[in-house]
Amino acid sequence: MSQRFKDIVWIGLFLWEFRAVIIVLVIYGTVAKLFFGVGNEYTLETWIDSFISGLSQGSLYALIALGYTMVYGVLFMINFAHGEFFMSGAITSTVLVAAYLSASGFLDERPFMGLFLITLVSILTSIVVSLLTERIAYRPLRRAPRLVPLITAIGASFFWQYFFRGLFGSALVPFPVPEPLQGRWVIFGLEFLRTRVVVMVTTLLVLIFLYLFIQRTKTGKAIRAVAEDKDVAALMGINVDRTISITFALGAAMAGIAGVLWGLVFRQVHFFMGFVPGIKAFTAAVFGGIGSIPGAALGGVLLGIIEAVGPPLFLEGLGLSGAHQLKDVIAFTMLVLILIFRPQGLIGEKLAEKKA
Repeated sequence: MSQRFKDIVWIGLFLWEFRAVIIVLVIYGTVAKLFFGVGNEYTLETWIDSFISGLSQGSLYALIALGYTMVYGVLFMINFAHGEFFMSGAITSTVLVAAYLSASGFLDERPFMGLFLITLVSILTSIVVSLLTERIAYRPLRRAPRLVPLITAIGASFFWQYFFRGLFGSALVPFPVPEPLQGRWVIFGLEFLRTRVVVMVTTLLVLIFLYLFIQRTKTGKAIRAVAEDKDVAALMGINVDRTISITFALGAAMAGIAGVLWGLVFRQVHFFMGFVPGIKAFTAAVFGGIGSIPGAALGGVLLGIIEAVGPPLFLEGLGLSGAHQLKDVIAFTMLVLILIFRPQGLIGEKLAEKKA
């Protein structure tokens, strides 16, 4: 017993020292950058532009992270195929709808109607892919040990990647941006890329809609009941299988919207585009509190801002070369730290042993 206690103490001390080193490095790099001018010089406008860019990127992470957190809240499993739900809607709507609307001139003449049609196809595609995955791959394994659905999710992710590669090819597909959304808008004397403003406004509206749907509608109450206890919910007359399918569909719809917004910002889609954003969105969901919708939104926004502001702020201050190429390091370091020191996330709750 004493030996076990000693091992625990040493592990705890090591983890606290690791945390302290990270904090000291961040503070040192920030002070060196802001007060001693280490690295490149940036104007106030550049810092603001980086912040807005991070806010926009974080909004995309938040939309994708909603699918992770909703499925985990209901099934307590990590759906690693969710990034492919995001990809499937984006690439299908681009190839089948956006390219045609752009070539015909309809997208430039009626941009909002065109984007609505593109988004509708993206949402429907993502929902169909998610429901097929849930019905074929996940539902038969609902009572299986936790590791089995996790491995199945990874397999489903690879399946959908190469399914859409065979369907649409492996080349990058350009996403047409309507002419009215190109360039910048001047808001309060500051210039903002129009596509980034559209991303942030759309994300805010979608988050408000989702929150009201979960909190105020009968279906939303059923989702919360199933998330609390599936067996008791079934005894109360709730169709658990249908509720879980609705949860998958809702998360996939958010991913479908994110896919179109991603195309607007980065102007290209491809069959492998769901992998890295999916991992980043998972990081955001864990960061904010996996299972919490507000936590997923907060985690996504904070992750995007830290990725955008962190490299020029404290990484350049540490004298690292190619700091802007290390933003992925920041994201995954955050994931490791949050899993070590606060696994429930920023605003998540500690689960009871039975649920965890």
